Amino acid sequence: MSEYTVAVSGATGYAGGEVLRLLAGHPHLRVTTVAGHSTVGDRLGDHQPHLAAFADLTIVPSTAQELAGHDIVVLALPHGASGAIAAELESTSPGTLILDLAADHRLSDAAAWREFYGSEHQGTWTYGLPELLRADGTKQRDALRTATRIAVPGCNVTAVTLGLQPLVRAGLVDATRLTATLANGVSGAGKALKPHLLAGEILGDVSSYGQAGTHRHVPEIEQNLAGVLGIDPARQHDGDVRIAFTPTLVPMVRGIHAALSAPLVSGAGGEAGDARIAEAFAAVYDEEPFVTMLPAGQWPRTSSVTGSNTAQIQWAVDRRAGTVLVTVALDNLVRGTAGQALQSAHLALGLDEALALPVNGVAP
Repeated sequence: MSEYTVAVSGATGYAGGEVLRLLAGHPHLRVTTVAGHSTVGDRLGDHQPHLAAFADLTIVPSTAQELAGHDIVVLALPHGASGAIAAELESTSPGTLILDLAADHRLSDAAAWREFYGSEHQGTWTYGLPELLRADGTKQRDALRTATRIAVPGCNVTAVTLGLQPLVRAGLVDATRLTATLANGVSGAGKALKPHLLAGEILGDVSSYGQAGTHRHVPEIEQNLAGVLGIDPARQHDGDVRIAFTPTLVPMVRGIHAALSAPLVSGAGGEAGDARIAEAFAAVYDEEPFVTMLPAGQWPRTSSVTGSNTAQIQWAVDRRAGTVLVTVALDNLVRGTAGQALQSAHLALGLDEALALPVNGVAP
């Protein structure tokens, strides 16, 4: 089987570092280049001391010239920074598989991009969530098998999409009244120094952000769930899918715990409704290697999935309120970013999707 060369741009950040951690010892993907910005010329080990396998690699500039010529390029850059480099690479390295871990190429609706990101849309790439349901009954992994440009989903988006899409597809909930409250580890905000993420600010504190429909992941979540119903993403402003989304920073490094709620539609209550909900989740996830439906009475914990590419899911019906609660736990840096990037790359390269990806967490 072939060996593929890999360049990682943004190698000193959390997402880039996690990609490198997962690639260490990979049987077919060989890291040959690490790129950065302010750290150019340094040893990678000076900034990522836990990555012993790559410690002696010298950080080169994050330019299209340095990244060209590799079989795979991973862009682990801030939103807005990957679009320009990707555009250059598309003309200079048309055969290169490019994975964008930022948001620049996730949205299909240019108007939604401008509204939430305030800049010009960079175009839409193949979406990198293999388990995403499509309206024709297939999953997104089919599209990924022929992809050369992959937009890796947001970590919050991954948790919410995985938790709600079986219920939306089965027509068991009111998709215009979805609610999501997420507890997020601070690594999701990136490695750049930000005063509100200092230990003195985050320890002993819980605070929400991106409140009341302003968070940039809102249009991406609605895009995914609208797609499950076969709705054109540009029509999501018509109200076919609506979510009230509130992320919250909690004093932990990794992890997302998503509490998702939706009103049950008429006829979806009672024991028969419970059976339909169970069937909906089983139909979507029974054969999925990286999504685990927990047994009755066991609920997802972030500590159970730390370091793994596994998402854990549980649900229960609140009969008094007429709603269904779904909780999802995942590691934002693995299942929410680097892990599903490699899942998607494996599919595009014709490799085993689950190759070298951890399913077990790290505990305690």
